[in-house]
Amino acid sequence: MLSHTEIENRAKRCLLSAEAVDLPIPVERVATHLGIAIESADLGEDCSGVLIRQGDRAVIGVNSGDFRTRQRFTVAHEIGHFVLHEQQTYVDAGYAVNFRDLESGSGTKTEEIEANRFAAALLMPESLVKKEFNARRFDLAGDDDELRLLAKKFGVSAQAMAIRLSFVLRGQVA
Repeated sequence: MLSHTEIENRAKRCLLSAEAVDLPIPVERVATHLGIAIESADLGEDCSGVLIRQGDRAVIGVNSGDFRTRQRFTVAHEIGHFVLHEQQTYVDAGYAVNFRDLESGSGTKTEEIEANRFAAALLMPESLVKKEFNARRFDLAGDDDELRLLAKKFGVSAQAMAIRLSFVLRGQVA
């Protein structure tokens, strides 16, 4: 399993090389910079996204029925697989396939945990989270409005922001 620091560093390198440091992070620019196309399609209720890779070429399929914040996290998650997991199980004529489904979010598979951590680091870089948090008057015990505003600024769900804040503010990264 990759360390938190290694995942954070790889996400930072992606952001810097794609010159994607504005909020909300332009996740599509990161994908394009890496040579990954993004296609939107109806993937059904149980699938948020898929990464199909053949050699240096890749396509991320994202569920058109999901909320925009979910789509952004899915794209970042699949970029995580692309960056972190070069060795894949190949299916059907040399294509590597990673599906983002219910099991992906369960926290039980190492590759899925790593891709989720990468997605959080990509969409909510630690330094920017700290900067934005410190610029606000925040009551973590009961200020849902500030949490929602912060999440909106980063283009993520309030739940994703709450989780990221809990780790960043404790000096850990996730």
